[in-house]
Amino acid sequence: MVAPAVLPAFDPGFSISALGFVAGGVVLGTLSGLTPGLHANNFALLMAAVAPSIPGPPALVGAAMLGAGVTHTFLDVVPALALGVPDAAMAAAALPGHRLVLEGSGREALRLSALGSVLAVLFAVPLAIPMTRAMIRAYEHIDANLPLVLGAVALLLILTERGLRERIGGGLAFGASALLGYALLRAYDAPLGAPLDAGGLLMPLFGGLFGAPVLLDAIGGEGIPPQGTSEVSSPRRSVGVAAFLGTGAGAIVGYIPGVSSAIAATAVLPAIPDGGDDGARGFLVATSAVNTSNSIFALFALVALGSPRTGVLVALEQAEVPLNLPVLLSAVAIAAGIGFLLVVSVGDRYLDVVGKTDYTLLSIAILALLVGLSYAFAGPLGIGAFAAATVVGLIPPNFGSRRVHLMGVLIGPLIVG
Repeated sequence: MVAPAVLPAFDPGFSISALGFVAGGVVLGTLSGLTPGLHANNFALLMAAVAPSIPGPPALVGAAMLGAGVTHTFLDVVPALALGVPDAAMAAAALPGHRLVLEGSGREALRLSALGSVLAVLFAVPLAIPMTRAMIRAYEHIDANLPLVLGAVALLLILTERGLRERIGGGLAFGASALLGYALLRAYDAPLGAPLDAGGLLMPLFGGLFGAPVLLDAIGGEGIPPQGTSEVSSPRRSVGVAAFLGTGAGAIVGYIPGVSSAIAATAVLPAIPDGGDDGARGFLVATSAVNTSNSIFALFALVALGSPRTGVLVALEQAEVPLNLPVLLSAVAIAAGIGFLLVVSVGDRYLDVVGKTDYTLLSIAILALLVGLSYAFAGPLGIGAFAAATVVGLIPPNFGSRRVHLMGVLIGPLIVG
């Protein structure tokens, strides 16, 4: 009698190939994360366009795409901190984080972000299945009350400004950015005529709202100062609480359509321990946790609900990648571990290079890059959107208000419907 064939539980050849694909994804995610203003969604949709031409099993191509997306969520904090130019996911924390860099605490800020992201992975993986079950049951209730919750958060952020002038500026910034978001993200539905059909108007809007005002202000300035110690001054408990809150908010992003990482980070801002520094360190941890945990929760939401909630998962679906959870979660874990190390090592060097570069020339070059990316992703309208967003983005600094009110560009359209 011949014994039945038994497939080995561990296939060395497949594992080596998988590691190679994930490593390639990590390289791509590093490049996209370090590019000022480039969102993971833009890059993911570009990957989806070329995925069919990549030789290899579709599952491994998907692992590479997911690895790139996770790595991007770690590395996108670097240009947000060093240059004050975020992508859409890190917009809410960009200015508090950049303020830490201007205070000479950039190395600490990088490590806080890396901790937020890696803790989010550790929290999110065991919570993914129970959270999926809970969100399926609560989905309709949350979705129905989301405009009310977001409106209350926006009002609370305005009312907690220091004085009347700052509150007026916060209200104006929220209202103007909300109108801009409604006009361009909701009401405008004509073809953009862009060279790259990969992400639409989010890039020019966030580049103008959060990046351009900082770069314009930096022209003629002295640049970032020498950076001090990398030691994290925040208490461990505060870091853990902020990361846990961010992970929970990332779950909302993963399951509720229309809610972005930046919106979720803004919503948990009032609950984050401030540690005596106006919340900058805790907010940076929480925003990084939201950004990274969203990648995990959204993957489980895709498996459970059949609906992609992020650009990376839309790209996976377009590329017809099989939803092999063990392979995809392994890619997430490997990319997260490498991403943690890259934030610390590459981020420190990035700060050093920016600190040694003529800041006026660097600011002008980055502004030109943002204009070019605006055209590439949204055509002529993208350049107009970038210019209009830049004008709106100048409101908070002229009133001494927090720039988080500019998140009205996403929150406003959701509140009205």
